[in-house]
Amino acid sequence: MNAKKWIATFAVATLSTTAMTGMAWAFQEAPMLAEMVAAGQLPAVDERLPTHPTVVEALEVGQYGGSWHRAYSGPGDRWGPTKLMEERVLKWTADASGEAVLKPGFIESYSVNDSSTEFTFTLLDGLKWSDGAPVTTEDVKFWYNDVFLNSEIVPNIDPTFAPGGVPLTLDVKDERTFTIKFAQPYVYFLQILAKDSTGEPSLDRPSFLFPKHYLSQYNDHYASADELAAAAKKFGVATWKDLWGSKGVVTGWWNNPDLPVLTAWHVETPAPAETVTMVRNPYYYAVDQAGNQLPYIDRIEHRLFQDPETLNLMVAQGQIDMQARYMGLDNYTFYKENEARGGYHVVTGRDSNVWSIVPNMTVKDEGLAALFQNVDFRHAMSAAVDREAIIELTQSGLAFPIQTAPVNGSPYYNADLANHWTEYNPEEADTLLDTAGLTERDSAGFRLRPDGQRLSLTIEANDAAHAKTLELLAGMFADVGIELLPRVIDRTQWDNNRDNNDFQLQWIPFDRLTYVPADPRLMLGSQSYGTEYFKWYQTDGESGIAPPEGSAVSAMFAAWDRASQALTLEDANVAVNEMITDFVDAGYVIGVYGGGAVVNIVSDKMHNVQPDLVQDDIFRGIGIARTQQFWLSQE
Repeated sequence: MNAKKWIATFAVATLSTTAMTGMAWAFQEAPMLAEMVAAGQLPAVDERLPTHPTVVEALEVGQYGGSWHRAYSGPGDRWGPTKLMEERVLKWTADASGEAVLKPGFIESYSVNDSSTEFTFTLLDGLKWSDGAPVTTEDVKFWYNDVFLNSEIVPNIDPTFAPGGVPLTLDVKDERTFTIKFAQPYVYFLQILAKDSTGEPSLDRPSFLFPKHYLSQYNDHYASADELAAAAKKFGVATWKDLWGSKGVVTGWWNNPDLPVLTAWHVETPAPAETVTMVRNPYYYAVDQAGNQLPYIDRIEHRLFQDPETLNLMVAQGQIDMQARYMGLDNYTFYKENEARGGYHVVTGRDSNVWSIVPNMTVKDEGLAALFQNVDFRHAMSAAVDREAIIELTQSGLAFPIQTAPVNGSPYYNADLANHWTEYNPEEADTLLDTAGLTERDSAGFRLRPDGQRLSLTIEANDAAHAKTLELLAGMFADVGIELLPRVIDRTQWDNNRDNNDFQLQWIPFDRLTYVPADPRLMLGSQSYGTEYFKWYQTDGESGIAPPEGSAVSAMFAAWDRASQALTLEDANVAVNEMITDFVDAGYVIGVYGGGAVVNIVSDKMHNVQPDLVQDDIFRGIGIARTQQFWLSQE
């Protein structure tokens, strides 16, 4: 994926959006919906679809029906199912060659003015929520006035929606058309939309939209204090604000079957449950090239698993129809050996994650914070890691040693940055740790901190599948006098520890390393090495912790400010590359391996799963494969 290819395919996608509106269709629907129409439970398909639906070019026109079986790890595993079905005004999707391109979602057309300060969108005519209510700019105004600008729900507007510190503004033209305006050019806005939409406080994050007819009853601009208190009591939460957010019991689709959505499926049996089920949305706005309303698959069933061994057994017994999440390269040989037995085959993708050690720069332990902020200490941690050994022993030799930097294929890839500090050199690590002042050791050979305590670091992972990797890292760190204590915890606790500045080290798949400007926040410290720094940046110093004066992260904030206000894409990219270089040179995050294969377990009954796709959070993981066009053989 080079920069010219990305821009060229994006332009083609833009021009193709309006070409569909003049076409005439004879629409078809799933048998389960046809039965509901015949029973008088649903309007006819022509009345449910937009006048001119969005066309999703399926790899192969499929068959209707069936349940897609996959696994989930518990209530905290909400993002895996969410990525199967998120909707945006513009979506990253895979073209026939597997490249990532921007395609229109639930809009008829869009345009950008010459200065990239105004972005105009027109909703599909006849677009409907999953409960059949019409989608109009009333929902857009509700999102903007009552949610986005409501400090009770969104205390701090994300910098990606307020370049230069000035939030976007909304101008509604008519029932379907609206314009988003910025105070200065914003050349990356469409790519940001395709990744993160307009952000929290929801789970599936439909761009610029919230269902006013449903959510206004939980909004303080419409409901009284007594009504909001009653709603909080009904849903079993402390305050009405807990109804909102990606974990919210109302706006988290994962929790609320009544929430109207635009997605291809909506939840039927929510978490926590032994099996979470999702059922097709009868008002989904897209069709395939033959006029068949999507999705093809009736239901998705997510079965709870407790540990990696249980998941492997589900795979071997043919209980997984399609899944990449939790399928590790450490089990690649096992997956291949059991293909015939389980009635599946392995389809590989391209991994853009870099599995990394993330030190918390603002850890509450001031002694550790001083060490983590010392570049020699971070360099020593990186030099102590034998990446080749970890890859051989935990990744079946199918990944590559790499620093946390843009991956090969990214327009921002730089080989020097990708290889920064990746050489295994325990002697250099020893010297750097001595330079950092850690010259004294205890009777067990572990280094002593300046305050006399043993240098002991706790590293957290959220999946027991990484226990072996953490054990290997502990041995490597012990070789240079650092005690590393592995800890595997629940995903919800893992997230909370990071959000609450309550961890020392975490083991994470650092992503968003393909098209970096689509979401620079992880690199800028949010939900990673400097969450408190990012809070300070996001709130203009009102909360969080100020980064050290003259630090690389301060320079990175300034670089992103320049990028997000640049007059041209060329100038913006110069600033983004400066931000990336500062991040990698500082070594805030310590990359271990990446760039290998992504394992997709695909049932022999499942079709239209495209191989060799790049898996990145920017593209919303498997969402790039257009899951609504997956289909299951019904023989």
